[in-house]
Amino acid sequence: MQAQTQTQAVATPTRRLQFVELQTPAELREAQALRFTVFSEEYEAKLDGAELGLDCDHFDVACRHIGVRDERSGELVATTRLLDSRAAAHFGHFYSEQEFQLDGLQQLDGPILEIGRTCVAREHRNGATIAVLWAGLAEVLNSGEYRYLMGCASISMRDGGIQAHAIMQRIRGRYLCHEHLRANPRRALPALQLGENVTAELPPLLKAYLRLGAKVCGEPAWDEDFQVADVFILLKREDLCPRYARHFKAAV
Repeated sequence: MQAQTQTQAVATPTRRLQFVELQTPAELREAQALRFTVFSEEYEAKLDGAELGLDCDHFDVACRHIGVRDERSGELVATTRLLDSRAAAHFGHFYSEQEFQLDGLQQLDGPILEIGRTCVAREHRNGATIAVLWAGLAEVLNSGEYRYLMGCASISMRDGGIQAHAIMQRIRGRYLCHEHLRANPRRALPALQLGENVTAELPPLLKAYLRLGAKVCGEPAWDEDFQVADVFILLKREDLCPRYARHFKAAV
């Protein structure tokens, strides 16, 4: 077992944030408990492990789990999980392939890392927390020499899909790209007619991916259990936006 990996800390007037790798069973349960809190409270998701106050599935054991801890309180305040090509081969597919048919996936020229189940505690949703998480993710990308980062960013469907459809109207003109991969949803969003003047704010995670230089590879999939529209993103390491590449250190 590797020693716990820690990178730079970010200090604020009230807290000190530290990147951590979550390796023990107890640390994994911390991540699953945080995921449960965020997904059940904000999306009213139907989660495996809900009776234990956890969000867990069979992918967890094959994933690498990372997070951000508030050193003053000891609380885990952000987490995400990472699945690479070798681990995905154990299941015969990546997690995202349950929601999307990924045309062109086998032709991608380089190692792939899939990110998923990303969540941040409500009171810690700020640039400092995301910067620490991104810096840790950069170390994983560098150490594994991954060329592509892919995964899903979620948009709540609790409003009937208005936000999701409005956001996609914005995305199609600027961020939609099928150059490397086309993501075809296995379950498309319910149809909804919106005026072109209807707008919606991008969720923080989706906004962060797009700022880094990620592209959206197709229309969103409807995850009914989580009551979200999942937008599939792909980030090629060479395409990292220089303005935000500092968060990924030498990942470019």
